Amino acid sequence: MIEVEIKVNGREYRDIIPSDMMLIDYLRKHRLLTGTKKACGAGECGACTVLLNGKAIYSCITLAIQASGKSVETIEGLSDGEELHPIQDAYIDAGAIQCGYCTPGFIMSTKALLDKDPHPNEQCIKEALAGNICRCTGYQQIIDAVELAAERTSKEADCHECK
Repeated sequence: MIEVEIKVNGREYRDIIPSDMMLIDYLRKHRLLTGTKKACGAGECGACTVLLNGKAIYSCITLAIQASGKSVETIEGLSDGEELHPIQDAYIDAGAIQCGYCTPGFIMSTKALLDKDPHPNEQCIKEALAGNICRCTGYQQIIDAVELAAERTSKEADCHECK
């Protein structure tokens, strides 16, 4: 057992957990945040994507101890409980949600991308989402959702290359 201090969605937590506990299990079992999905368990599908200090990571292959002293943002941390985040709205409006299992991972990858690059081109979007798999829908609606989210959340439009 080991003690961890992890900031999750803006709140500080201190817990004693098994040293081999994966971050996804910590989030789902200790924080009761079940929006992050557990699917492959091997870091191949992206359903478990969360942000660790702002970077998109697979929580199914990240030990919880690796998040100690850091900040984790999950899908639950995006909305204020009243209004959906603009990225979530864009996914709905673009028809990028089918069964919804992969959606939280895609949305978190999108947030990481738009935080880094508010005006991504299609190639940047494809690269940022390359680690996420959807088995229900075509990827065009997802790309459209990211473009729509970028349009809605950006403050200025400019030309650029992938950062």
